[in-house]
Amino acid sequence: MSTALVILAAGKGTRMNSDLPKVLHPIAQVPMLEHAMAAGRSLEPERTIVVAGHGADLVRAAVAEIDETATVVLQEEQLGTGHAVAQAKDALSGFDGDIVVLYGDTPFISADTIERMVAARARADLVVLGFEAADPARYGRLVMRGNTLEKIVEYKDANEEERTITFCNSGLMAGDAKQMLGLLEKVGNDNAAGEYYLTDLPALARAEGLSVTAVSCDEAETLGINSRAELAKADAVFQAKARAELLDLGVTLMAPETVYLAFDTMIGRDTVIEPNVVFGPGVTVESGALIRAFSHLEGCHVSRGAKVGPYARLRPGAELAEDTHIGNFVEIKNAEIAEGAKVNHLSYIGDASVGAATNIGAGTITCNYDGVMKHRTEIGARAFIGSNTMLIAPVKVGHEAMTATGTVVTKNIEDGALALGRAEQQNKPGRARKLMDMLRAKKARLQKGAE
Repeated sequence: MSTALVILAAGKGTRMNSDLPKVLHPIAQVPMLEHAMAAGRSLEPERTIVVAGHGADLVRAAVAEIDETATVVLQEEQLGTGHAVAQAKDALSGFDGDIVVLYGDTPFISADTIERMVAARARADLVVLGFEAADPARYGRLVMRGNTLEKIVEYKDANEEERTITFCNSGLMAGDAKQMLGLLEKVGNDNAAGEYYLTDLPALARAEGLSVTAVSCDEAETLGINSRAELAKADAVFQAKARAELLDLGVTLMAPETVYLAFDTMIGRDTVIEPNVVFGPGVTVESGALIRAFSHLEGCHVSRGAKVGPYARLRPGAELAEDTHIGNFVEIKNAEIAEGAKVNHLSYIGDASVGAATNIGAGTITCNYDGVMKHRTEIGARAFIGSNTMLIAPVKVGHEAMTATGTVVTKNIEDGALALGRAEQQNKPGRARKLMDMLRAKKARLQKGAE
């Protein structure tokens, strides 16, 4: 059976107090919407439809980056969850299969839970996702009779017996697309808010003789986010789970609570992560690497046996081969560092390639930007770049070449050559004392004038 995801992402999120649409606020450095889309991706959906409203242009741009095959439809007026799903009708034209309704602000629904919802369609026409609530007071109750969901009752409408039910509604549903869209046409808005609610579907389905059931998930998966405080809580939940998974996989986290992980961070076993390391999106660290304290990594690949930090920054496009060393206060951007090469101190290597076993001296900078264009520096294998070398790109340094300390390199250096490019030093006897006396006298005059 083909599947289509309909992900509701139209809410403004007033309590977020933000110009950014609620679903674009980040958890683990990616929009919470991306978490929901990733969970649904396990179904290999034929169509993915995101229903946007507030900040639709921003949502559309974000969705295009996450999944270029997804479709964004607009809910111009926010008239309830049932109305939101109905906006996907045109995008579902010609589709013959099941709809799974997800929420962009409920990011922790697991792929396993979504797959169980779809599997439950074998025994029911409509499937609702529920959970056992620790504190059910504010949730709608799922009234079950055996495996049949008879109705969803909101707390304010529930009688005393129904209020004792702890099996609650998450809002997620799955069912045949044509049946669900047909039922949505019958949903009314005779309620205090004047809105069309998706929760009316089970009762309407039962009235038409359709079968309705519910499957259960852990309450933690249904965590919804409506405020900055809840966003911070959700991020902490993600971090705790991700750290625990890394520890189970054989990664050493010396101070787990200080390591911040991104949604897609990949780290191999026997890697050691020291305290206060931040991983941005797009980082892969292979087995046996060492990431030392206070380093920041984003969009990079670190190979087996590499050592990074402390206080290092790896930016997008940084590619470290095996047994490389990137030391303190070193920044690497869009550069390949070949096997055994070292950049250990106070350097910037950007838009560059560094050959195997090359040593980059302290304070070396690849001057890659001329104010308009970026240019590339190529350094060969087994080269030695002296401290405080300025490499003015575009430039090439040959294999086993060397630059003297303080050299400004403006033209290519052939294999095995030594480059020296610095002004001749001149010593002026007595000039230092004379200059300092002049400066002190000037300072005294200025201070006296100020009085």
